[in-house]
Amino acid sequence: MTYPLEQIKLDTVELRAAYCAALIAAAEQNDRIVAVDADVQFSMGTKPFYEKFPRRGVNCGIMEAHAVGMCAGMSATGLVPFFHAFGVFATRRAFDQIFLACAYQDLNVKLIGGDAGVTATMNGGTHMPLEDMGLMRTIPGATIIEPADAAMLPAAVQHMASTWGVHYMRSSRRNAMRVYRDDAQFTIGKANVLARGSEVCIIACGIMVYEALRAHAMLAQQGIRATVLDMHTIKPIDEAAVIHAAMACGAVVTAENHNAMSGLGSAVAEVLVEHCPVPMERVGVFEQFGEVGTQGYLQEKFGLTGEEIARKAIKAMGRK
Repeated sequence: MTYPLEQIKLDTVELRAAYCAALIAAAEQNDRIVAVDADVQFSMGTKPFYEKFPRRGVNCGIMEAHAVGMCAGMSATGLVPFFHAFGVFATRRAFDQIFLACAYQDLNVKLIGGDAGVTATMNGGTHMPLEDMGLMRTIPGATIIEPADAAMLPAAVQHMASTWGVHYMRSSRRNAMRVYRDDAQFTIGKANVLARGSEVCIIACGIMVYEALRAHAMLAQQGIRATVLDMHTIKPIDEAAVIHAAMACGAVVTAENHNAMSGLGSAVAEVLVEHCPVPMERVGVFEQFGEVGTQGYLQEKFGLTGEEIARKAIKAMGRK
């Protein structure tokens, strides 16, 4: 079990700053790492990388598909490109290049999507990726990662830098709730167990891990013991953890800052229906586009809250 902080609070360090620090640390150990940006060095926080390694950063301008194609070429020469853009443009706009130029050719390209889900806030629905995980899940061999907070970024970046293949990591750019201690351990592809219970299991990723812990506390006040899993790797999903939790609890709830269809909920449902069918409920965005608003407003509007997770948990338990 990986224990969260005793007092979870808003981190003082922005995720984009923590990410860039992790990328710089990896690049200091691996001179093949290069940064490629779609004119987002400031908004994605990669400017310090360019200052540290002025010959290892390329700004392609607002041409995401071209930039991904260039990353494929870089990989073919032995470089390890990390491409940065907002999540909608890092995936949906460049999907054909990711699929054919990178994955189909078995190349080594890393994609970083900012403003995951409702964390796009005031950039609105055009910049709000609620389908990016679903798209990337369809690519054979791709790895999808969504950290809950900054503590996981060094492990995630190091894994991407040292592991061959197409990797996609989505996250907020700004401050997030700090869930983990500095010494927390992460293994890509293995869920973190944050709480153990026997009545319902909550499986969450990204900003919804904090909301899952809130739901855990709400359920505990009602005498309901819940397991909480941080499924930070959506693909390949930790099937063993899902099956074990389903068998132990008999009911599952998934929670994601993404369309409820095609992302974490769908991945968990696929595992359950094949190996251990139990009642399951999903927390996510249902048949809606994004819109302008604060993160708090958007989470309430789309039901991405601890209260909604707790409600769905009780509903799933009632279906046992």
